[in-house]
Amino acid sequence: MTTNSKNKEKLIDNFGRVIDYLRISVTDRCDFRCVYCMEEEMEFVPRAQLLTLEEIGTIARAFTELGVSKIRITGGEPLVRRNILKLFEDIGRLPNLKEVTTTTNGSQLSKLAKGLKRAGVKRINISLDSLDAEKFRRITRIGELDKVLAGIDAVVEAGFEKIKINSVILKNRNHEEVGDLVDFASSRGMDLSFIEEMPLGFIDEHDRAEAYYSSDQIREDLQQRFTLIPTTETTGGPSNYFRLAETGTLVGFISPHSHNFCADCNRVRMTCEGRLLLCLGQEHSVDLRHVLRSHPGDLEILKQAIRESMTIKPKGHEFDLTAKPVIFRHMNVTGG
Repeated sequence: MTTNSKNKEKLIDNFGRVIDYLRISVTDRCDFRCVYCMEEEMEFVPRAQLLTLEEIGTIARAFTELGVSKIRITGGEPLVRRNILKLFEDIGRLPNLKEVTTTTNGSQLSKLAKGLKRAGVKRINISLDSLDAEKFRRITRIGELDKVLAGIDAVVEAGFEKIKINSVILKNRNHEEVGDLVDFASSRGMDLSFIEEMPLGFIDEHDRAEAYYSSDQIREDLQQRFTLIPTTETTGGPSNYFRLAETGTLVGFISPHSHNFCADCNRVRMTCEGRLLLCLGQEHSVDLRHVLRSHPGDLEILKQAIRESMTIKPKGHEFDLTAKPVIFRHMNVTGG
């Protein structure tokens, strides 16, 4: 990917934060039903309301011309979207873009890992919440651990520059596995981030407050087995990183509750139907699909709508595990 020194424009919100990172959800559909993400029986966005891959590519181009240098493709499960490799290829060719990445549950990687590598993806995040097949099935409801592990092997074989495991940690579901997950990642030369659950959407059989396990608790557990050295390293997202003295593995903590990261927020999200979300935990948004379809081919009008959206980006979220959800959209709709 090339950079263009002539491109000086930046997206800056009312709090002086430079927005250089866009997360694009290409679908709200997923082949798993993780308990912290969605209901077991979900109603998905009608296909006619989804942005086309071409529309997504146009929006990505507009953002890169406004200073965004990193784009992550998410879902739902992004790799179940038909012809998804073509989108990676198109976005990967955009001038000014330094990096296109993706987050996946790993189920499709056995067949798509090499294609993603050819499309220019250098770094990939893979969700893995348990190394126990039965626990994995309970958390994902329908996921098959062996399929994900085979996908991870395929990514390692394909030779990506960076592979990171993402683990959502839930009390009494998988919290006792944090050390084993670190060993798993370390033995394969991968980094790892532990994530506090995001309270998005109402889920009948899942008590978020009861399942909450803080980053501080995870770190205390890890310190029984490893030496964690603080580091200022970053990958452009919200993780607060430590290095393991024993292996050099980078271990991150994404802590929306215990260590709010809003002050340093550098990102926005776009849903699969073209709603630009200015904050993960607030409803401030702009309908970019309407802008696109009302003014087909006019990139400047689209860019102006994006510029203006910065004025409504809020200071931060207001997550509260003890209250009913303030945000009723589920994580699969929001984009991971």
